[in-house]
Amino acid sequence: MLPRFNLRESLVDPKSPERRPRRAAYALPTFFTAGNLFLGFLAILKAIEGALYAANGHYGFNPHFEMAAKAIGVSVFFDGLDGRIARLTNTASDFGRELDSLADVISFGIAPAVLGFVWGFLFLDPATPEPLRRYILQAGYFLVFAFVLCGAARLARFNITENPMPRNPGRPDRKYFVGLPIPAAAAMVASVVYFFGSEPLVYWPFVCGWLVLLGLLSYLMICLWRYRSFKDLNLVRPRGPLIVVVLGFVIYAIWNFSQIFLLLLSTGYVLSGILVRLGGSVRRRILRRRTAHEHTPEPAAGAH
Repeated sequence: MLPRFNLRESLVDPKSPERRPRRAAYALPTFFTAGNLFLGFLAILKAIEGALYAANGHYGFNPHFEMAAKAIGVSVFFDGLDGRIARLTNTASDFGRELDSLADVISFGIAPAVLGFVWGFLFLDPATPEPLRRYILQAGYFLVFAFVLCGAARLARFNITENPMPRNPGRPDRKYFVGLPIPAAAAMVASVVYFFGSEPLVYWPFVCGWLVLLGLLSYLMICLWRYRSFKDLNLVRPRGPLIVVVLGFVIYAIWNFSQIFLLLLSTGYVLSGILVRLGGSVRRRILRRRTAHEHTPEPAAGAH
């Protein structure tokens, strides 16, 4: 039988009495963080190129907007790997955490905000009544900034909180985020742009709907609602055949039905925190009514 491979042990420096990882091992998670940052930077450039492309009269499919959305999506994948690899290889450091946060502000704050503005507001139909058009654009500027501000505040709160507790705590054997993670908010923006064929929004009802979505995402990032983090899942532990089937289905769906599947995936995660919060509120209300009913004294026998 072949010996079991242990990644953490293979990266230990044999000359270190404290069994610290090799210096080169610290570059592994940083590589994914740098990739995350590069993709965010690329998304910003492509969003600007897409705006210039549409300004020349190309209001249909915009390949630059599509590339920006895809870059943000891949950046979400890279962001999910750098932290797991750092914990897996025992190479987590304060420098890596700070670099990751700065990269997240650009890739999941500024990049989706720029894409959301040039795709969702900039090309509003000039035939829209002037007062309405002015109010929509003003609201667009405000909500795009709110998205960046709330995302940065979400990251700052995550960095300074050691053991965050949501208002509606879940099972003790699972780990949760407090508020919607900023990568999930960015993925929601990118998946909507990608789903609609990267064609910029023109009609004001659709633009107003986009306004509502950006405002909702901004609020969810700074609220105290519970979102599953999945950090309790062990990637190196052996899995059953069901996991292999599910993974194969996910890969097949992304490959063949990427637009609708990624939108459903992002929407499902965003809605999960809302549904959990609403479900908890309903359960607490029912429990209070039941408790109040149990403590209500019954009328005396024969009383009218």
